[in-house]
Amino acid sequence: MTLLVILHIAICVFLVFVILLQPGKADGGVTFGGSSSQSIFGSKGAGNFLTKTTSVCAILFLVTSFFLTRSRSLNVTKSVIGSEPVSEAPQTPKAEGAKEGAPVESKTQPTTPSQPTKK
Repeated sequence: MTLLVILHIAICVFLVFVILLQPGKADGGVTFGGSSSQSIFGSKGAGNFLTKTTSVCAILFLVTSFFLTRSRSLNVTKSVIGSEPVSEAPQTPKAEGAKEGAPVESKTQPTTPSQPTKK
């Protein structure tokens, strides 16, 4: 498990690095050395090599993510909600003679202040 996590992190870092190495469409690859990087990877440039490397890294990232998720879900079999008892909703008191679903009238009147408030 720990080896898989370390491999996953290494793939993540390498994937970010490979994506940043790829030349942009507009600037021609000014980042990380500019046009001199094309001579390192051959006459066609870094396009094919970096594209294939990115694809392989992305597939490895997805596979390790799947296995990490699957191994974690197999370890945890209990539900957080499953251990709590079911509680019923509190019931409101009904007035005598009231029909089901009818609004309940309040017998208390709103109070008014005996003296006006000073401003």
